[in-house]
Amino acid sequence: MTPTSGPLALPSGEAPPRNPLGVFARPTATRGWRSWITTVDHKRIGIMYGAASLFFLLIGGIEALLIRVQLATPDGQVLSADAYNQVYTMHGTTMIFLVVMPIGAAFMNYLIPLQIGARDVAFPRLNALSFWTFLGGGILLNSSWLLGGGADGGWFNYAPNNGVIYSPSHGIDFWNMGLIITGIASLVGAINLIVTCLNLRAPGMKLFRMPVFTWMALVTQFLLLFAIPVLTVAQFLLLFDRLFGARFFDVDAGADPLLWEHLFWIFGHPEVYIMVIPAFGVISEIIPVFSRKPLFGYPFMIFSGIAIGFLGWGVWAHHMFASGIGPLSVAAFSVSTMFIAVPTGVKIFNWLATMWGGRLKLEAPLLYSIGLVTMFTIGGLSGVTHAVAASDTQQTDTYYIVAHFHYVLFGGALFGFIGGWYFWWPKVFGYTLGNTVGKVNFWILLVGFNLTFGPMHILGLQGMPRRTYTYRDGYGFNLWNFVSTIGAFTIAVSFLVFFWNIWSSYKKAKASGLKMVADPWDGRSLEWTIQSPTPVHNFDISPTVHRLDDFWHRKYQENGDGKLVRIATSEQIVQPGNPRGVHLPSPSYWPIVLAAGLPFVGWGLIFNLWLCLVGGILIVAAIYGWVLEPSTAPEAARGPDDHVTPPDREGDGGQSAATEEAALVD
Repeated sequence: MTPTSGPLALPSGEAPPRNPLGVFARPTATRGWRSWITTVDHKRIGIMYGAASLFFLLIGGIEALLIRVQLATPDGQVLSADAYNQVYTMHGTTMIFLVVMPIGAAFMNYLIPLQIGARDVAFPRLNALSFWTFLGGGILLNSSWLLGGGADGGWFNYAPNNGVIYSPSHGIDFWNMGLIITGIASLVGAINLIVTCLNLRAPGMKLFRMPVFTWMALVTQFLLLFAIPVLTVAQFLLLFDRLFGARFFDVDAGADPLLWEHLFWIFGHPEVYIMVIPAFGVISEIIPVFSRKPLFGYPFMIFSGIAIGFLGWGVWAHHMFASGIGPLSVAAFSVSTMFIAVPTGVKIFNWLATMWGGRLKLEAPLLYSIGLVTMFTIGGLSGVTHAVAASDTQQTDTYYIVAHFHYVLFGGALFGFIGGWYFWWPKVFGYTLGNTVGKVNFWILLVGFNLTFGPMHILGLQGMPRRTYTYRDGYGFNLWNFVSTIGAFTIAVSFLVFFWNIWSSYKKAKASGLKMVADPWDGRSLEWTIQSPTPVHNFDISPTVHRLDDFWHRKYQENGDGKLVRIATSEQIVQPGNPRGVHLPSPSYWPIVLAAGLPFVGWGLIFNLWLCLVGGILIVAAIYGWVLEPSTAPEAARGPDDHVTPPDREGDGGQSAATEEAALVD
C-alpha cells in the first residue's frame, strides 16, 4: 500500500494525492501564519497559550502600575474614582483568567503528551478550539476599553453592585460574556486533557509512574471540570438580570444577593488551586533534577495534591465571614480552612526534604522553585490567620488580603511558571536562556515582589481599606504605599530583563549555529528522551516505561556499594528524531472559525442582536464544516508504521501506539 504524505503524515517525498473537496479539504500549510491558525499540534497550541498569556500579562501589568501610581502618594489624581474601579477590576480579572490560568494551560498542553509518551492529546481539534475560544473571550473582555469602559465591580463582581442600578454601563456585561466564553475554553480543555492522561499513556506508563507535573495537571483538570459550571450558572443568572430584566439578585423581589457570593466562591476557592497546583507540579520536576535526587515521598506528593483539590471545595465561605452567614457556618469553615493547610505543608516539607542532602545546582530554574516554596509559605501562613474568624473579619476588607492573595498567586504560581520557562525553554525552542541573566532576573523579581506586597501586610493591619482609589494624608499610609509603588516598578524591570534574556539568548544561539542537546539538565522524565526542540511527531517510536523516572534509571544505576554510577549517556538513549511512517492529526480551519463566532454573540447580546446572527452563522457553519471535514489520510490509505508495542506490555490502561494513532485522527 502506498504511504501518503498529506497533513496526517510526515513528508515522504511523494506528491500528495489531489483532494477535490474544496472548502472541506484539510489545510496543508506547514509554515507561515496559516499553519499556526490551523494547527492542532499540542506543542504549537501550548506555545500560543504562552504567547497570549504574556500579551495579557503586559495589559494586566500596565493596569497594576496605574494602580500603584495612583496610590503612591495621598490624594492621588492620576485616576478618577470610576477609572480606578475599572482598572483594578480589569487587572484582577486579567491576571487570574487571562494570565495565570493560560500559563498553566500552556505547560499542560505542551508537556502532558510528552511526559506520558503520546503523539498528541486525545482530541486535537478540540484542543485548538479551546485555545481560540480562550483568546476570543479575552479579546471580548478587553474590547470593553474601546466600547464604553471596563467592568467596575471588582474581579468578584458582588451583587447587587453588579446589577444595572449600580453599574449601568456595559462594563459588567463585557466581563460576564468574556468569562462565559473563557469558561467554555476551560471546560473543553479539561475534558480533553483528562481523557489524554487516562487513555493515551505509553505502554508501561501506569498512573503511579506518571511524573508529578502530569498528576498535578490531572487534578487541575478535574477541578476545572467541576468548578467552571458553578461560575457559569452564576454568570447566566447575572446575564438574565442585566440584559433581560430578571431579578435573581434583587432583594425587593425576594432574592438574596448572598446567592452570588456562594456561587462565586464555590468556584473561587478551587480556582486558587487551579492556578497554583500546576506550578506545584512544575517545581516538583525542577527540584529533583537540580538536587540530583529523586523526589522525596512521591506518593505523598500525589495524594497531597489530590487532597488539596478535594478539600478546596470545603473552604469557600471563609471569604464570607463578614457577610453574616452565622456562627455555625463560621466555625465549620474555620476548621476546614485550618485543615487544608496540612496537605499543603506536606508538599513544602517534601520539597525541602528533596533538596536536603542533595548536590544542589543553583541554576535559574531552581532559584525560582525555591522562590515559590518560600513566597508561597509566607502566603500560606497569612492565609491560616484567616481561619480565625475574628481576625478574618477585621482583615477581610483591608490590604492584608491583597498581600496574602498576591503571595499565594504571584509567589505561588508565577515564580514556579517562570522557573518552568527557564527549565523547558531548550526543549520547546532549541536554545537555553542565559543562566547568569536568569539569576539576575530572579533576584530583581524577588526584591521587587517583596517590596510591593510585603508592606501591604502592614498597611492592612494599620487599617487601610482595599478597593479605595485614594487616601488622606496623616493616616500613616504614605511610606508603605510609596515603597509598594517602587516595588511594582522593580517587578516591571524584572520582566524587561526576562524579555531581553529571551531576545539575547536567541541571537546568541542563532549566531553560534550549534544544535541544542536533547537533555541539557540531565532530566528524569520522557520529554528529555527526544530531540530539542521537540520534533513535530514527538517520539520516533512509542516508549515503553518500566518504572518511575524511567529515563533517569536508564542512565544511572547503583553499584554494589550503593553508589550511583552512570551506565549510559543521554545521547545513547535519546531517540534520533528520524521516524518512518508516523501519522499525525490533520490541521483544521474550523476551530478558529467556531471560536470567532462566540465574541460576536457576546457583542450582539450587549449591543445589537443582529451581531448574534453573525456569530450564529459562524458557529453553525463551523460545526457543519467540522462534521464533514475529511480525514486526509484515512486508515485504508496509510502506509507501514514502525510503532512497536511489546507483546508483554505492562500498564493499567496505557494505550498501544496503534490505538493511540486511531484516537488521534480527529
